[in-house]
Amino acid sequence: MVYRAISTIKGNLNRICLFHTDRGNEFKNKLIDDALDTFNIKRSLSMKGCPYDNAVAEAMFKIFKTEFVNGRHFDNLEELTNELDNYVYWYNHVRIHSTLDYMTPIQYKLAYLKKVV
Repeated sequence: MVYRAISTIKGNLNRICLFHTDRGNEFKNKLIDDALDTFNIKRSLSMKGCPYDNAVAEAMFKIFKTEFVNGRHFDNLEELTNELDNYVYWYNHVRIHSTLDYMTPIQYKLAYLKKVV
């Protein structure tokens, strides 16, 4: 599933520098390693037993697990993919974030870009 997600990225994968994960078994995979090597993407791992190694990513993993995964069952990959697409859209376009001045990530990014340009 992780490899499939990587393969659907529409942007230039050569521009990605890091792929951050925890040390979970779902990321110990030769196929993922080969994909990262192909595009010279370095793997960033949390230190063993240290959830604060990358607080932003770890916070996102927690939100994802509690808001999307917890208590859910998907009958097939297509259902999971559709539900995940809906969740990601909702998370980025609808769900407000207190750390982003109560804006959605898309609103926050657009506001930032207006300041820069």
